[in-house]
Amino acid sequence: MDYNLLQQKFSHIFDDELIVEISEKGIFKNFKKDDIIIDIDQPLNFIPLLLVGDIKIIREDDDGHEILIYFLEAGETCTMSLTCCLGIAKSKIRAVAEKDSSLIMIPVHNMQKWFDSNASWRNFILQSYQIRFEEMLEAIDSLAFMKMDERLYKYLKNMAMIDESNTISIKHQDIAEDLNTSRVVISRLLKKLETERKIKLGRNKIVIL
Repeated sequence: MDYNLLQQKFSHIFDDELIVEISEKGIFKNFKKDDIIIDIDQPLNFIPLLLVGDIKIIREDDDGHEILIYFLEAGETCTMSLTCCLGIAKSKIRAVAEKDSSLIMIPVHNMQKWFDSNASWRNFILQSYQIRFEEMLEAIDSLAFMKMDERLYKYLKNMAMIDESNTISIKHQDIAEDLNTSRVVISRLLKKLETERKIKLGRNKIVIL
């Protein structure tokens, strides 16, 4: 089953030989919603390939305030963990399962070996860096140039896209933590978006109109 998942999610990216090698060298792991997969300051000996689920990547300041950087979806990897692995450094991010998720963890030495020897792996890593770099620029632009209500609406639309549904099951407090603001601010802005007929609020759920 694990091999079939790997082939299903990555056969269009990796060649057959690499798929087999990943299944042999990698470690399959399952995580429940809200489980911490990678934590800040954790030594990284593996990089994750996401097979099923969604993962949010978070940064934290010295006072413990968190901010969402980006989401990972099935068929992707976390390039910030790649960077730490390549530099033999500790993690600078926290990776949290947004929903029940399955991953395959690739040992660092295999990642480095395949980068030199396998074109499909090398292209995947370089493309992943490009995608994550653009998402981080987008996150910086949101912080620097967008009002909080605009950031909130963009966040909700991104969540809907990830869930492949216009109905998002989420608490106001969870949104506040992702956007590094207070629950009171989020609740007020959600009411504003509802008045503007952009969303409809329910009990622990939000519908994008």
